[in-house]
Amino acid sequence: MNNDIEALRGHLFATLAALQDKNNPMDIERAKAVSDVAQVIINTAKVEVEHAKVTGSKGSAFLGNQPALPPGITGTTVHRIT
Repeated sequence: MNNDIEALRGHLFATLAALQDKNNPMDIERAKAVSDVAQVIINTAKVEVEHAKVTGSKGSAFLGNQPALPPGITGTTVHRIT
């Protein structure tokens, strides 16, 4: 099983599809459990994003490594007071 954001999205969309299956819909309690676990994973990803901001890293195993920005682009916004 992949343990990255793309895999999480796949599981969540599969859950939605299973809930909409008119012949054999997923049990609501099971879908709620999937949703609860997904929310915990998303919350840990938010922590990873904050860590990346503080340390200047470009990604993580879960979020994936982000490509480098072109030269001269820092990815930050500078506001100047005139």
